[in-house]
Amino acid sequence: MNVDLSPQTAEVARVAAGVRDDQLTGPTPCPDMSVAALLEHLVGLAFAFKMAAEKTPVDGPPQVDAAHLPADWRTRLPEHLDALAAAWKDPAAWEGMTAAGGVDLPGPVAAVVALNEVTVHGWDLAVATGQQYRPDQAAVEACLEMVGDRSDPSQDPEGLFGPVVPVPDDAPRFDRLLGQTGRDPGWTPSG
Repeated sequence: MNVDLSPQTAEVARVAAGVRDDQLTGPTPCPDMSVAALLEHLVGLAFAFKMAAEKTPVDGPPQVDAAHLPADWRTRLPEHLDALAAAWKDPAAWEGMTAAGGVDLPGPVAAVVALNEVTVHGWDLAVATGQQYRPDQAAVEACLEMVGDRSDPSQDPEGLFGPVVPVPDDAPRFDRLLGQTGRDPGWTPSG
């Protein structure tokens, strides 16, 4: 299933544009990750998964270090997000194998992993900075399918997500995705 990453990358670019300098040291739903570290991670993963789409992967996983946030992140991140979405519009990106973060993946899997990273970390950034977040429903469905039901810890790939956060059975689909990826949909910066 080829999914358009553009609606979600545009939403994350919109959220990033609303981040104030005084919020960079603030907490995020990701343990031990500041807003600046999350932005640096988004810059790196957008670039890495664009390169994966082009079948020219970069070595190793994207960094997660606030000290490495590029000074030009306000322009670089939206550019990388646009390039990421554009790269996955090429049908060749979805064919064969590629690699991202030092892991070999089939093209379609890499695309949905990229989409999940952007979708979920976009929410992390929005709630950490007090902004509204509008996830693309097609992205949410594709991510839920990829993440699956993680209620059985023996079936869970180590290190990809935090522990499942239970959400009500009738919770919105996006809240279910957040819970499956280890996030509390009610998280706020104040705890």
